[in-house]
Amino acid sequence: MISKRNLIFSLFLLTSIAFFSQSDRVEYLPSFDKNKIHYGFYLGVNQNDFKVSLKDVPTVPNANITVEPTAGFNVGLIADLRLHKNLSLRFEPGLMTNAKKIYFNHLALPKDSVRDVSSTYLHVPILLKFSTDRYKNIRPYLLAGVSYNYNFSSSEANQDDNFASQFRMKTSNFMYEVGVGIDIYLYFFKFSPSIRGIFALNNEIKYDNPANGTSQWTAPVNYMGTRGVFLTFAFE
Repeated sequence: MISKRNLIFSLFLLTSIAFFSQSDRVEYLPSFDKNKIHYGFYLGVNQNDFKVSLKDVPTVPNANITVEPTAGFNVGLIADLRLHKNLSLRFEPGLMTNAKKIYFNHLALPKDSVRDVSSTYLHVPILLKFSTDRYKNIRPYLLAGVSYNYNFSSSEANQDDNFASQFRMKTSNFMYEVGVGIDIYLYFFKFSPSIRGIFALNNEIKYDNPANGTSQWTAPVNYMGTRGVFLTFAFE
């Protein structure tokens, strides 16, 4: 499992190497940032888990839910529209995969107490990129924006629920994202590592069917939403 600390350290290391290698270097791609529109693609890794808040349910005393995330991958395309010399609007549609184990620690039976949640998302962010002035072949930046996630693995329409060992999530979800990165201008292209945080705006859980009675899995859940971190490598 990758950790957020390792992701942050990796970006810091890349940034430091880029900065200290700039002395007496020829400036590559000197007119790159004058283009009104440019395109690219990205690859990356992610670690997403769920933020869970619980409520008191008399029929489910001492509810306790924890989440164990694993590393996932993301890949996508980039379209960048220059609005100002230090500001651009970015559209970065792509695919994101990850998996999690959800532990219902208040349930004794193993078949009831663990749910495996593997998800594949269509991830569609719209971001504003705030860049500093270029220093030789590097240019730090900040990112902020919102995204729409379509969960292909949600099982929202499935009539079976946790009483039939089926954990369900909502198909359509909305997030906000913030991040920091650095543009590194190379001879043929621009390489841009960044680290980003992603946070759900809506409750993603699909509650169990009321006709089945009080659910020991979803009834205590007041909110369950994605929170995660991406390490992304863009090529433009």
